[in-house]
Amino acid sequence: MKTNSKSKPVCVVIGATSKWQSDGRNTILAHGHPVDDSDVEIGVRWGVGGAIAQKFAQEGFFTVVTTRNEGNAAPLAKAIREQGGDCMIVELDLVSQESIANAFAAIRREAGDPEVLIYNAGYLEGRDLPPEKELLEYVPVEMLDTGLHISARGPFLVAQEVLPAMRKNGHGSFFFSNNSSSLRGKKRMTGQSLYYPRVLMRTLSQVLTEDYSEHGVHVANIIIDGSIDSPGSRKLPRNQNRTDLIINPVKIAEAYWYLHTQDKSCWTHELQLTPFAAKPSF
Repeated sequence: MKTNSKSKPVCVVIGATSKWQSDGRNTILAHGHPVDDSDVEIGVRWGVGGAIAQKFAQEGFFTVVTTRNEGNAAPLAKAIREQGGDCMIVELDLVSQESIANAFAAIRREAGDPEVLIYNAGYLEGRDLPPEKELLEYVPVEMLDTGLHISARGPFLVAQEVLPAMRKNGHGSFFFSNNSSSLRGKKRMTGQSLYYPRVLMRTLSQVLTEDYSEHGVHVANIIIDGSIDSPGSRKLPRNQNRTDLIINPVKIAEAYWYLHTQDKSCWTHELQLTPFAAKPSF
């Protein structure tokens, strides 16, 4: 018996839990310990991926949330079910081709072919390098490998898993969560990830747009141009001082839903989301 027993349309969120959730890697790196998220709105607690998963579940989708460790997504899945939604957790490691293949075999078996795939994976490699190691010559090749796996090889392999069925069905949405570093090469500043491989993710979205739009598949690159509200990032001093520069992930999720529901006669293929008080990146 399928987990998706009601045969709802399937939305897969790759990277559904935030590095800035209460006990996320970035939160612990920045604060030295987990933080209390009891005062954080339910839609914000798991960042963009969590907000998207909740939004599509609320709109009637069976939502598949992927994570490297099932325990990371258990509270999110519980929240979705308490809201009346249906979901399942699938473990997936984007560095491993075998893990990706096994994960999507399980998704097709238990839920069905995805109608929506949202590639929301991120990484923090580079953020712990000290100020005297900003230059590229100091970056370990392992950090580059991670950036390439998450930004280029991983989405390439995920695309090969889901796009054939979307093409045969004549419809589907494949969306990338990206950031302003995808727009051009930029110097990595202290505390930032090694983000220049994100340019490759943007390029892949453009290639897939040319390949699959004519087959009815909507591909879009979403540039999230600013700091995202979440338990760990909310408690940073810089974010407490300028709350007008913080992006609400619930509103980001609404933008993804807008993209998915666009009429085929006027698809958007790149969307940049910038807080009103900030100058858009270019």
